[in-house]
Amino acid sequence: MSWINVHSTQDKGQTSEEFALRYLVDNGLQCVAKNYRNRQGEIDLILLENNTYVFVEVKYRKNNQFGGAISAVTYKKTQKIKQCAKFYLQQEGLNEYNTPCRFDIIALEGDINKPHVTWLKNAF
Repeated sequence: MSWINVHSTQDKGQTSEEFALRYLVDNGLQCVAKNYRNRQGEIDLILLENNTYVFVEVKYRKNNQFGGAISAVTYKKTQKIKQCAKFYLQQEGLNEYNTPCRFDIIALEGDINKPHVTWLKNAF
């Protein structure tokens, strides 16, 4: 599938998240939520792999001139995602200590229509 006329940063973000979602679903995960927000922050994608909740941060960079997509996920960002996930689990009536979950990064680099994908499981 080709994504035509991707101009704004928001368009690129949405396009990269849709690409990542298709990639993960094609790899056997089931989508639970997209762009989940609360006052703690935002989680790009929430999926299930068997009985494990997978909280995914998606990053796209056209090139790795400034460190690439993976390096764009800062410690501060990971802490916000963890807090947001904790709130999500509570909101869903799930015990954060007994619910299997992990935090992944999908890093997309290159041509937004056909990016190189790096999937880091248990990234943080």
